[in-house]
Amino acid sequence: MVRKTTKSDTPAKRTPKNSKKIFVLDTSVILYDHNSIVNFDEHDVAIPITVLEELDEFKKGSDTKNFEARQFIRFIDKKAGEKDLQDWISLNGGKKGKFKVIMNPEPGEVDANKVFGGKKNDHLIINAALLLAKTEKTKQVILVTKDINLRLKAKALGLVAEDYETGKIKDLDSLYSGKSQIEDFDQDSIDKLYKEHSVSIDEIKKANKDFTPNSNHFYILKGSKSSTLACYNPFGETLDQLEKKSYCGIKPKNAEQTFALHAIANPDIKLVTLSGVAGTGKTLLALAGALDQRRDFKQIYLARPIVPLSNRDIGYLPGDMKAKVDPYMQPLWDNLKFIKNQYKEADKEYKQIDEMVASEKLLVTPLAYIRGRSLSNVIFIVDEAQNLTPHEVKTIITRAGENAKFIFTGDIHQIDTPYLDEQSNGLSYLIDKIKGNKLFAHVTLEKGERSELANLANELL
Repeated sequence: MVRKTTKSDTPAKRTPKNSKKIFVLDTSVILYDHNSIVNFDEHDVAIPITVLEELDEFKKGSDTKNFEARQFIRFIDKKAGEKDLQDWISLNGGKKGKFKVIMNPEPGEVDANKVFGGKKNDHLIINAALLLAKTEKTKQVILVTKDINLRLKAKALGLVAEDYETGKIKDLDSLYSGKSQIEDFDQDSIDKLYKEHSVSIDEIKKANKDFTPNSNHFYILKGSKSSTLACYNPFGETLDQLEKKSYCGIKPKNAEQTFALHAIANPDIKLVTLSGVAGTGKTLLALAGALDQRRDFKQIYLARPIVPLSNRDIGYLPGDMKAKVDPYMQPLWDNLKFIKNQYKEADKEYKQIDEMVASEKLLVTPLAYIRGRSLSNVIFIVDEAQNLTPHEVKTIITRAGENAKFIFTGDIHQIDTPYLDEQSNGLSYLIDKIKGNKLFAHVTLEKGERSELANLANELL
C-alpha cells in the first residue's frame, strides 16, 4: 500500500518509508475477523489491553461476533503459553511478525481523553498507540480499525490510521454483474438458438470471433433482425437459450429476473447470489424458485441475519424468543404470502405451502440458529446477506452437505451492520471471489418491479 509522506513531526510519521511496521488492532477488527492478527505478513501486531477488556464483554452469546471474540482469546492464550504478554511473542516462527499486549499507559504530552473529552475506551486505545509510536521510533505505528470515527480521531492526533483491508473489494465499480449485452451478434447464431435451443460454444465462437464465455454467465444477444437471452453452460460447453418460465405463479418481468430464476432452478448450480436495490425481486425470486423445486429437496430454509435497532441485542426486547424474532422475519413471510396469493385458497398449491410451513419443510429462521449444523438435501436462502461479514458467509457455505443449494440475496448499498460497507460486506466478497466457478452463478438485478412509486424513490431520493 502506497502512503503519502509529509513533513509532519508526529511520532507516527518520523519513521523511514520502508521501515517495519507495528499495527495496533481495535476491537472492531477482531470481531470482523478473528484471524486478523496473522494477516499482516512480517509486521508486528499490538493489542491494547482495552481491546481484551472489550472482547471479554463479547465472549458470551451465540452470534458470530461472540464466536469471533472467543476464537481470538483462545488464539492469544495458546500462542502466549507461559510467556509474558507484555513481551513480543512470535506469531509463526520467522514467517510472521510478533505480537504483544499494551497496557494502559500514563497520559503523555497528547492525551486523547483531554483532547476529545471524557474517558472512553476509544481514547485509551489511541493513547496506547501514541505511546507505542513514541517508544518504537524505528517502526511505523498504524492503528487499524473498522470504526470510521476512531480513525478520524486518531488522524487528528497525528497517528496513521487505516481500515482493515483483508476481504475488502478494491474496485466496486468492476464488481461482477453476471450478465452482458452484446450488440451485432451473428444473426444465424441467434436463429439456430431459436431452432435448437442449445448450440456448442465452438460453433458460436466460429461465427462470433470475439465471444469469450464465462461459466454460467448470462447474455442478452442482439442481432440484425432479432434478439434472445442465453447462458453459457460450462458442463455441456454450450450456449443455451433461455425462455421466460413461471415458477410457483411468479413470472419474470425482465431479462435479469429470467436469468435469476434460471440460476436458481438449474440443478448443476449449487451457489447463487442475487444483488440489487429494493423492489427488484431478489427474495421473491429466490423463494419462488426454491418452492418450485420442493420435491427435489427435503427442506427449504429461509433465513436472514438479525440486525437489531441501535445494534442492541434482541434480549433487550420484550416477549419470548418468537416474539423477539418475528418482526425481523416479517419481510420473508410477506414474500411467502405474495406467492400464496397467486393461487386461490381452494387450490392445492395454496394448501401445500401452508402444509410445508406446518411440517417445517419450509422453515423461516434467524441465521444464527444454523451454527454448527450440517445442511444436506436442502435449499438454503440467506436474505439480507450484505449484513454478513466475509467470514460469516464462509461459515454458512461450509455447512453445505450433499445435495445442498445456497442462495444469497441482498443490496450491497444498503448495509445496517456497523463496521461493514459496500466493499467489505460478505455478499460483495462472495461475488468477487467465486465468480467464474462452474458451481456458481450471479445476477445483478437493476430494474425495480415492485411499483412505479418504489422505482421513483430508488431513482430520485
